[in-house]
Amino acid sequence: MLKSVTTTIENIIPQSVRDTALVRLFGFTKIPLLWYIKPIVTYMDEKECTIKIPLNRRTKNHLNSMYFGVLSAGADCAGGFFAMKQIMKSGKNVSLSFKEFHAEFLKRAEGDTYFKCTQGEEITAFVDKVLESGERENMPLHIIATCPDKLGDEPVAKFTLTLSLKKKEKK
Repeated sequence: MLKSVTTTIENIIPQSVRDTALVRLFGFTKIPLLWYIKPIVTYMDEKECTIKIPLNRRTKNHLNSMYFGVLSAGADCAGGFFAMKQIMKSGKNVSLSFKEFHAEFLKRAEGDTYFKCTQGEEITAFVDKVLESGERENMPLHIIATCPDKLGDEPVAKFTLTLSLKKKEKK
């Protein structure tokens, strides 16, 4: 019965809506800032994850562009969500954090901003490596932020975050 209901939900609700709900639920329970800024998963496949953060009263600064803290949260979300989904798929307990953070803010983000990470296959292999080794491992993630409505494909920011994963031991 539950499997039937689950299958029906999967057929009715698009994957991007389910992914957005997962990000927001995670934000609500673990990282309230993510809940507050309302990220939207616009695209996700095995290679790429794109997160949109709307420019609004909650996310803009005094110059009517996106606040740099929100830009940083968007980059975290784009890279971290892909890793989180791979960890969930494995069914294992893995600690996920970011060890380093580098950002280049190139232009003001004066519209809805899209954060794209195209390292999906590398992240999948990385999660498998961490599960196999049991050791803490680090991997740099590259995220590009754009404002397509204002600047097309021209980046407004570039981020490099070091993803740090470690398989948790059962107690």
